[in-house]
Amino acid sequence: MYWAEFLTIAIAHLFAVASPGPDFAVVTRQCVTGGTSAGLWTSFGVGAGILLHVSYCVLGVAVLLSQSPAIFNAVKFVAAAYLFYLGVNSIRSSLATGSYDSVAIVAPAVKPAKAFMLGFLTNGLNPKATLFFLALFTVVVSPLTPVSIQVIYGLYLAFATFAWFALLSSFMGRADVREYILRAGHWFERAVGVILILLALQIAFNS
Repeated sequence: MYWAEFLTIAIAHLFAVASPGPDFAVVTRQCVTGGTSAGLWTSFGVGAGILLHVSYCVLGVAVLLSQSPAIFNAVKFVAAAYLFYLGVNSIRSSLATGSYDSVAIVAPAVKPAKAFMLGFLTNGLNPKATLFFLALFTVVVSPLTPVSIQVIYGLYLAFATFAWFALLSSFMGRADVREYILRAGHWFERAVGVILILLALQIAFNS
């Protein structure tokens, strides 16, 4: 009975999660600088962020958020400030030391909680994700769809997001891939930093 609705959600989510954005940039940076484990924990955090969006959509908070420009703008600027901070921090770390060497290719120890929170905050604070899930749960999902079914949708969306970024992590975190990228030296960190800053400005002024 709900298969058509589910397939619409799944297809829309596939296009959304595959498009480059803050999640993609952060997970990629984590994989290259910290290895597969760092990428996987960050991906886990991104997936948990999806559950946050789904939860307030199911509870109806997303409608309130969208109808209150002051609250939405506050969330938007917090998200932009966070991404701007990540971008500046990435550039500063690239300027702090010399170019990468062979030792840097060995992935450092990962702090799971820190990597998880990085992914969770990057996704959970993204106002574009808020608007995307609001559209899904107000336009695609029928008001007559039981909450239990909507919860299943949410669990699928969180798992699918994690699975996508876990696949990305398994590839980008490989030693040979990391070595190839790290040969560019700190230009990689600087490029990611610039991308995050541009995404922050886009969210702040164009959302």
